[in-house]
Amino acid sequence: MVLMQEQKTNPFMLSCCSTADMPKSFFEERKIAIVSFSYIIDGVSYPDDLGQTTPYAEFYEKIKQGALPTTSQVSVQGYKDLFESALKAGEDVLHITLSSGISGTYGSALIAQEQLQEDYPNRRIYVIDSLCASSGYGLLMTMVADLRDQGKTIDEIQDWVLENRTTIHHWFFSTDLTHYFRGGRISRRSAFFGNMLHICPLMNVDLEGKLVPRFKIRGKAKVIKHAVEIMEEKALNGTDYAGYCYISTSDDFKVAEKLKAMIEERFPKLKIEIKINWIGAVIGAHTGPGTTAFYYQGSEREV
Repeated sequence: MVLMQEQKTNPFMLSCCSTADMPKSFFEERKIAIVSFSYIIDGVSYPDDLGQTTPYAEFYEKIKQGALPTTSQVSVQGYKDLFESALKAGEDVLHITLSSGISGTYGSALIAQEQLQEDYPNRRIYVIDSLCASSGYGLLMTMVADLRDQGKTIDEIQDWVLENRTTIHHWFFSTDLTHYFRGGRISRRSAFFGNMLHICPLMNVDLEGKLVPRFKIRGKAKVIKHAVEIMEEKALNGTDYAGYCYISTSDDFKVAEKLKAMIEERFPKLKIEIKINWIGAVIGAHTGPGTTAFYYQGSEREV
């Protein structure tokens, strides 16, 4: 009798972009390699190095003083350098990118993959579009790291991500529309009356990984209440949801703490205590100060 030989599985590097908006310690502890975007503020270019070069509080204070940062995605060479460091060490590569709905970085990663595959034809180099952003992307990476640590293969994890990435819900709301005006996203008049009337746009990420405005709600308390009511409807198993939940904020920790308290009261079975992260410099360059977001796993996202 001839036994079928099991397919050899190599160790693999799990990696993502800095825009997953988790603390530096998270990536170190979970053994996730990162590749950094960059941003320019006051004419100086900085790496998006998780607040190490420029503390986030300082970054947002500059925006409050009128700075308008711009961002740059990872170059093809940046991806090649990261991927090849693993390939040379005898590892395969599983890289999950920031959503293609808000950045072209997925395309750059694919070019790097194609070029390196010619030099390493017998190795797995997988690049996946997360369709996620900020700490929602970080939540996806948490779940992927869990699967890796449980012994799942690179192929099994790739299949899981492709099947589940659009079950990660992202809800964003802003209590300060000034930056949206400065960045040309809304008119001066809309920003003025929106701030005066305390209008808080409530947005989410759709099936294509794009940020979409959904509701205009008056007042912080009402927007928080409405967002949590949506979570009750959309989260896996409703208020019995037992998965991860993360919050991120661009320097509005009072609102983030209120949101955390309400979610933890409504969802007593959460897997771990809710973590509040900074919205990183690249995502924050587009949201400005005053934005808070939260993330959880639920039913398939809406169009």
